[in-house]
Amino acid sequence: MKTDTPVTIRRSDYAPPTFLVDTVELDFDLDAASTTVRAKLALRRNPAAAADAPLHLDGDGLTLVQAKLDGVVLPPERLAFAGDGSLTIAGLLDVAVLETVVRIAPETNTSLSGLYTSGGNFYTQCEAEGFRRITFFPDRPDVMSRYTVTITADRARVPVLLSNGNPDGAGDAGEGRHRARWVDPHPKPSYLFALVAGDLVAVSDRFTTRSGRDVALNIWVRRGDEDRCGHAMDSLKRSMTWDEDIYGLEYDLDVFNIAAVSDFNMGAMENKGLNVFNTKYVLASQESATDGDWQGIETVIAHEYFHNWTGNRVTCRDWFQLSLKEGLTVFRDQEFSADMGSRAVKRIRDVRGLRAAQFPEDAGPMAHPVRPDSYIEIDNFYTPTVYQKGAEVVRLIHTRIGATAFRRGMDLYTARNDNQAVTIEDFVTAMQDASGIDLSAFYGWYDQAGTPELTASDSYDPATRRFTLTLRQQTPPTPGQPDKHPVPIPVAMGLLGPDGAPQATRLAGENAAQPGTRTLLLEGTEQSFVFEDVPAPPVPSLLRGFSAPVRLRGVTRDRLRFLAVHDTDPFVRWESGLQYAASVMLEMVAAQQRGEPLGFDAALAEAVANTLAAAGDDPAFAAEALSLPGEGFLADQMEIADPVAIHAVRQHLRAEIGRRCRPALRATYDALAETGPYRIDGTAIGRRALRNTCLAYLTAAGDGPLAKAQFDTATNMTDSLAALSLLADTDGAARDKALATFHARWRGDDLVLDKWFSIQAMAARPDAIAAVRALYTHPDFDLRNPNRARSLIGAFASGNPSQFHDLSGEGYRFLADAVIALDPINGSIAARLVGPLGQWRRQAAARGTLMRRELQRVLDTPNLSKGTFEKVSKALL
Repeated sequence: MKTDTPVTIRRSDYAPPTFLVDTVELDFDLDAASTTVRAKLALRRNPAAAADAPLHLDGDGLTLVQAKLDGVVLPPERLAFAGDGSLTIAGLLDVAVLETVVRIAPETNTSLSGLYTSGGNFYTQCEAEGFRRITFFPDRPDVMSRYTVTITADRARVPVLLSNGNPDGAGDAGEGRHRARWVDPHPKPSYLFALVAGDLVAVSDRFTTRSGRDVALNIWVRRGDEDRCGHAMDSLKRSMTWDEDIYGLEYDLDVFNIAAVSDFNMGAMENKGLNVFNTKYVLASQESATDGDWQGIETVIAHEYFHNWTGNRVTCRDWFQLSLKEGLTVFRDQEFSADMGSRAVKRIRDVRGLRAAQFPEDAGPMAHPVRPDSYIEIDNFYTPTVYQKGAEVVRLIHTRIGATAFRRGMDLYTARNDNQAVTIEDFVTAMQDASGIDLSAFYGWYDQAGTPELTASDSYDPATRRFTLTLRQQTPPTPGQPDKHPVPIPVAMGLLGPDGAPQATRLAGENAAQPGTRTLLLEGTEQSFVFEDVPAPPVPSLLRGFSAPVRLRGVTRDRLRFLAVHDTDPFVRWESGLQYAASVMLEMVAAQQRGEPLGFDAALAEAVANTLAAAGDDPAFAAEALSLPGEGFLADQMEIADPVAIHAVRQHLRAEIGRRCRPALRATYDALAETGPYRIDGTAIGRRALRNTCLAYLTAAGDGPLAKAQFDTATNMTDSLAALSLLADTDGAARDKALATFHARWRGDDLVLDKWFSIQAMAARPDAIAAVRALYTHPDFDLRNPNRARSLIGAFASGNPSQFHDLSGEGYRFLADAVIALDPINGSIAARLVGPLGQWRRQAAARGTLMRRELQRVLDTPNLSKGTFEKVSKALL
């Protein structure tokens, strides 16, 4: 067990930096075993800091060769090193120049933070605190500097030398070496520094901004991957155009570089002018990429590009403000993707993701506000709460003030804060000033953890033709925040008449009725809204477009059925069907727990038939509407989850629907067969999604040969993987042959092979744990590669609940073994993977005891990383 408890960093302890760094000159002499980094920092005492305070420089794993202050070598007694590797120097003048020389070893840096090697090439990852592994520096986001970078390396082995900003010369360095110089004209924090060097090739294009700047676009990849970058490049150009059209934000350098690497802890990183991407979000071909891959690339490319303004030009003062850049930029990439395809389907998928990842986080041991109060390891707070819920809070403000005022607010926010490190208050204030609306109450969304529960009740008075809708809110307690306060909840709503027709609404005191959707604002614990001139008892349609990240309670099953058929808002129509099915399934889970036979609600088959009959209008929406609630979603509705019963119920319903609706499912499946060339537009993606949803029901009903036939004849990866995932759940020679065939064909493609591992990890078979342990020792499994670790360990623990929670406890033991093995290699990934064990409170006592035992075993491991220590220790509280 870790003997020294890591230090907790608190938001309330923020203090401005003692010294600012106006300019940074970096000189890299690259060598995989021993890289020399020379740094020259132009320091200036911060007027906001104490006059006699020393200079503090963060460092981690650095070997200091020399330090000079104003040209004079500093003796050892002037250098005070701390146990964490940081360096303090006292006695500086108000203006000084510090020069340091350090050595680092990129090839042994398995943490993938700082400067490391992958496939013989050099890459950096500096967010959040990786720059301190490159050189001594005040490694915090509120120290913004202008960087000049010189890189020297062997020309033959490392022909490409990239850094932030614009190229500023290159040349021969003698003895077979060469150098390149890069200058970034914009001040940036150290976490946005980037260096990429190696044997790479570029796929290039150009973009002309609306003001006439000509920008060179390059995507740098390993040789042989050039033909898989077209979609990423097209996505980049669409993103650049969209940001100009919607927000008036232009790119501001002469070159925009993207480098793809297979060893990467994150999805991508927005380093100024030199984005570094996980290959998963760059490389795609018609043969190897699924529809989800195409869409994921477009979204992530857009997200990182949009950071150029919401994250780079305007950055966060400290890491507690992380959602200032991430939540805002997720909102922007969601809006971009909605504009590129179906807005309704995009919203449904975003809400699915929020509920799958963020709602459980809000109900677990790591629950934290969008703006946390404290952390031990900041990497642990790159979470669904900061990203997805943070985006929902931005959407709340957008809904409250309207699109026009929001655009004015964005203009004001970027103009006021350009090239500055700011806080969430600066963003909210800009929106408030641009709209004239007091938004102070919305800080509650940033500073309070937990998912609010919204309850609706209503009454109708035929004598006065008044309809009263009463809304109430309450938020369950979370760790460290037992008492909750009401937050403002915008409730987009409408009224439907008994025949399903939309009704115009007029609140008491209004002069005229409003057609369509209107937004009510619940500002306290309880509030009633009275509508006048309502001709008949209406059915309220609430939270249209999911106007607030809350759980809606109090909608009866009859109303859910009515809304699923009649509502004009596609989100509520989908949501009502989902909640109806969830209600039925939870009753069946209770019956399963009592040992009663599982029945069937005929309304589910009727809903499937109706959806299939209208599927031609929007196949993507139909695919979403046909999908039963997921096992994780159902578990999240239960105080004590029962993963095995949930899985049994879901499988039972899939089979029953498949049998009862077989003719319509098969007719739809056949009608949607691919007849032309593979396309990735919204219609084609929707057709494949609907067809594979039908296949899943038919396979559950016993039509296994259909899945085999699709796998054997599939002409695209989406259809191939859909069939393979269904076969993976079965027994027999067809399953084994399909998995072997897929592996043999795609063994040389890391990204596709990740899918092969995941499909088997998520197969809910009785031998799942043994199969996963065997895959862990497979020659193609590499624990050091984050994508591969996630594809097996993460997919099993998070994507196969009925087997992970096997009463033997073997699933828990496997995860703990993997985390213990991974932690000394890459503590950041280990900390992210250990999360499912922290949900022990939501499991029955027998399972909870086993989960706690494994958590304690992880905690007792010597030299545990800060991130894993924080996750595990909080889970055990």
